Parts: sequence; C-alpha cells; structure tokens
Amino acid sequence: MENELVDLVMEDTREKMARALEHVKAEFASVRTGRASSSLIENVLVDYYGTETPLKQLANFSVPEPRLLVVSPFDKGAMAAIEKAIGNADLGLNPSNDGHVIRLTFPTLTEERRKSFVKIVRTKAEEGKVAIRGIRRHARQELETLEKDEGLPKDEIERLEKVLDKMTQDDVAKVDELLAHKEQELLEV
Repeated sequence: MENELVDLVMEDTREKMARALEHVKAEFASVRTGRASSSLIENVLVDYYGTETPLKQLANFSVPEPRLLVVSPFDKGAMAAIEKAIGNADLGLNPSNDGHVIRLTFPTLTEERRKSFVKIVRTKAEEGKVAIRGIRRHARQELETLEKDEGLPKDEIERLEKVLDKMTQDDVAKVDELLAHKEQELLEV
C-alpha cells in the first residue's frame, strides 16, 4: 500500500515537472525573435462571432520567408476580426490583408529591443525554475505526510528526497539550457 502511494507521489511529481518545462518552452516560443514564427500569434484571441477563439483554430500559418508569416483564415468572413486581434495584441506587427490571406512582416529587432527580450526570457526562466522547485517542495510535504501517516521508514524518505533533488536539478538544468539557446537566438543579428 505505502509503495503504491510513494510511486503515485513520485509519478505525479514527474508529470508536474514535465508540464512546468513544457510551459517554459511555450513561454519562450511566445517571445519574438527576428524570425517569423506562428507560435507568436497562434494563441491570440479573436472575437469570432462573439466568442473569444484562439487564432490557431481559425487559420493556417505558413512562413514563406524568414521574416514573413502568412495567416490563411478558414473563414474569409473572419479576416477583419483576425486582423484586428493581431493588431491589438501589441506584438509590434502590422497585419496587411489582401482579401485572401493576412501577411505579417517581422521587422528587424533593434539592439535595445533584443536586450529587453533577453530580460523577459530570463524572467520567464526564473519563474519556471521557481515552479519546478515548488513542485519539489510539495512532493516533499506529501512524503513527510506519508512518513507520519503510513510509517514510511526515514531512510526511504531520505532516498526519495535525493531522487526528487536529482529530478529538480535535471529540470532546472534543462531550463538553463533552453534559456541559453533562446538568448543566443535573440541576440543573433
């Protein structure tokens, strides 16, 4: 019984840490580099016939050139709403509509803008690390509860805490790796 509970706590912790890592990746993808990427706009909410709908449900995206993103709406009637939502998203992009598709030209980033984006991704990375450490802390509390309630041996708790620490260190290192890659991408001219 107690081993099942321990396995459950550890598996739950692994899943939560993996989700935290995926969240950090998604946050990084939403920060603009000099290149066109659909991840920047696919979650922009569009007022589609009175319902807030993510853009990725309303259109296809293509990147014919490194600095050009083409949005092809499924419903041409939604073109104006999509264009308005992208314009209001404060992404520094000016949508141009030709009646069939919306073109977004990504301007080159200034040095100052690149540095501000680096600060943003560093903040997002730190938030991710804090979340991962919070998951570890929560798992430790659950293990301590099992120790009290189920009589889990002290040496087993210590072994599991070492496993938790290793998982945490590995995931924090992955966040650092993602951060280094994103910083390099942002500072690349």
